[in-house]
Amino acid sequence: MTTLADYPKIATGKVRELYAVDEDHLLLVTSDRLSAYDFILDTPIPDKGRVLTAMSVFWFELLADVMPNHLVAYDDPRIPADVRGRALLVRRLGMLPVEAVARGYLTGSGMSDYKRTGEVCGIALPPGLVEASKFPEPIFTPASKADLGDHDENIGFDDVVAKIGPERAEQVRAATLDIYTRGAEYAAKQGILLADTKFEFGIDHDGRLVLGDEVMTPDSSRYWPADGYEAGRVQPSFDKQYVRDWLTSSASGWDRASNTQPPPLPEDVVAATRAKYVEAYERISGRSLADWPG
Repeated sequence: MTTLADYPKIATGKVRELYAVDEDHLLLVTSDRLSAYDFILDTPIPDKGRVLTAMSVFWFELLADVMPNHLVAYDDPRIPADVRGRALLVRRLGMLPVEAVARGYLTGSGMSDYKRTGEVCGIALPPGLVEASKFPEPIFTPASKADLGDHDENIGFDDVVAKIGPERAEQVRAATLDIYTRGAEYAAKQGILLADTKFEFGIDHDGRLVLGDEVMTPDSSRYWPADGYEAGRVQPSFDKQYVRDWLTSSASGWDRASNTQPPPLPEDVVAATRAKYVEAYERISGRSLADWPG
């Protein structure tokens, strides 16, 4: 029987671990770890790894006609039984050193950039926009890939060109906006707004651009309920915002500026966060997490 010990570990991230299966394949294992404010929290969120894996598979399958992806299998003898349901067998790619971000609404670091400069990643925006304003068209707002523990930094399109060349940069921008648009249209039919999302792309043996890593999960995206959406205020979201809000509240006793490890999460925060992740998957996919392996 195959076990994780059969595969050399080649990388560890905040949430995922990568193992070498053979010359052409990798095992991408998603943990229940949660990161917030560039810290990996001590308290895991039960079933989070399964949710992120199931959500990625759903989107990889739905978007296969838009963009090739690295998914080989989610239920395969090469996937060890103890990580089945939160691991993917994927093709090896030469990953690009850029976080490809698409935004349909103004929020997060984009809101901070806009307040300061009237732009987001060098893209001039109309005056008078407010928190959660919808853009006339989605915009491509890339970021640099940060080392573990560091924060991704927004960059301009010229920086992307400098990193990967003009032709590939144009290709990444077009693919990012195409995938986001398709995803946002689908989510809207389920009563959910896809405010923004982050993709990672790689190059395969034939030189093709391929979608890798995770895709439109609650970790890599901001999902808002469409019912009750109103620009000018922070929207409720289907992600770890519940944890962020608790950490910065007086209840946690944690000072974000202290650069110290955040405290363990209380049981009610863990339960509420898990429920948000599961609800996001089930509402968007129309599937039950209970039917997913693991």
